[in-house]
Amino acid sequence: MLSVERLDRSLAFYAGLLGGQQAYRFPPEGEPVFVVLRIGDSEIGLGQLGSSPPLHGQPQRPALGHRIELCVPVDDLDVLVARLRAADLPILLEPTQQPWGERVAYAADPDGNLVMLTQ
Repeated sequence: MLSVERLDRSLAFYAGLLGGQQAYRFPPEGEPVFVVLRIGDSEIGLGQLGSSPPLHGQPQRPALGHRIELCVPVDDLDVLVARLRAADLPILLEPTQQPWGERVAYAADPDGNLVMLTQ
């Protein structure tokens, strides 16, 4: 689960650009504060920051650095990178062939989380 600043921007990225399909939302009616998206065989939860106090009582944002890196397999890396660029999202690494056989690109989601796109 990712805590996000603006759920609408994150849904535009993970559902609109990466093709995630809604599997769950809360509340079921009106503006959601939590959504689960299915991307391929995986699911990711997106929770709106500040919608309620965190159950664990800890800050929901690290002070510095990246604690996670999401990996999303895609069918056409070049087409997706072009769509992300057109949406003014940062491309941190252009599609690059890796020695293990995959082509990889890195982007940042609207909250700055690292997303490795693989083909």
